[in-house]
Amino acid sequence: MLHAERVPGTSASFLFGPAVAFVGVGLLVLVLRWAFARGGSVVSRAPRAGTEDAYGLLVPVARPATYVEGEIQRRTLEAAGIRATLAQTLDGPRLLVFTADEQRARDLLA
Repeated sequence: MLHAERVPGTSASFLFGPAVAFVGVGLLVLVLRWAFARGGSVVSRAPRAGTEDAYGLLVPVARPATYVEGEIQRRTLEAAGIRATLAQTLDGPRLLVFTADEQRARDLLA
């Protein structure tokens, strides 16, 4: 009587290798499509200058002649407890604060 020996390379293992390869390549394709998709970048864009009124809740309180002068004024406001932002607008540097702090900031800078 002849016994059929079990061969390690059966039809199931014959299909398993290519299936794993296709799944791996498919996952790689999905990751690469996500990584190189337009419009959904993880890296932030370079800031663009806007007009004075394009900064939402922030209002301009000073128009320094140079960026360095504006930074000095910003630090003066921060030392007094007023949150301030120095932005490069289309009209030059502007010192911006929230509306609630506007009068205090103007008094301090005057």
